[in-house]
Amino acid sequence: MSKKIAIIGATSGIGKALAEELHARGHTIGATGRRVERLESLKQKLGTRIHTAYMDVTEFDDAIDQLELLKQQMNGIDSIVLNAGVSNFQKRVSHEGDMHVIDVNVRGFANLAAYSYSMFHRQDHGHIIGISSVASFFGWGLSAPYSASKAFMNTYLQGYRQKANHSDADISVTTIIPGFVESEMTEGKRGMFWIADTDKAATQIADAIKKKKHRAYITKRWRLVAWLLKIIPHWVWNRM
Repeated sequence: MSKKIAIIGATSGIGKALAEELHARGHTIGATGRRVERLESLKQKLGTRIHTAYMDVTEFDDAIDQLELLKQQMNGIDSIVLNAGVSNFQKRVSHEGDMHVIDVNVRGFANLAAYSYSMFHRQDHGHIIGISSVASFFGWGLSAPYSASKAFMNTYLQGYRQKANHSDADISVTTIIPGFVESEMTEGKRGMFWIADTDKAATQIADAIKKKKHRAYITKRWRLVAWLLKIIPHWVWNRM
């Protein structure tokens, strides 16, 4: 059954590949991002069943307005993928850099997630999908705000999943937990392994969305890494 799926942050990496994969499966796609020329390129590539909207998730009120505009263009939204995110991995530590990551990955995410839940509750159905990260399971000095922001996402979505379970509306909440995936975030960075092809990651994410899984690791072997990260004692991790 085809659905109307909005993807927040669809101009590169996982978001762009997922838009193409879900479109190929027959769904109508709403794509947002800050880089208008990339949105236009995606629209030209996919042709039909694609709608686009400029969105900066740190402009909180405008982001909601743009989502509503996209909803009108699509004549409704069944699912929303919250993929917009930034990282300061291996960049110079700064107060401004940390606050920017938090504004995008925490405040921008939570603003749209909470609004989407209310929107889906009003229409009695919907599916919220958040793109988190294996980095959510540990605090790393080179990317402390990124790791913390993804940990926030995990807990926030878990709370809304529990909330949905006690609702009369048919709302699903999925947390996608990728390891390293080819993207602008991973390009040229050292110390990375098991880097998944973007198309393979998009295929597995689309499968998880179809099955309405509560949680899915991308690729699947990263479940083992997540398990190992959880059992490493804090004193060991702090000395690494």
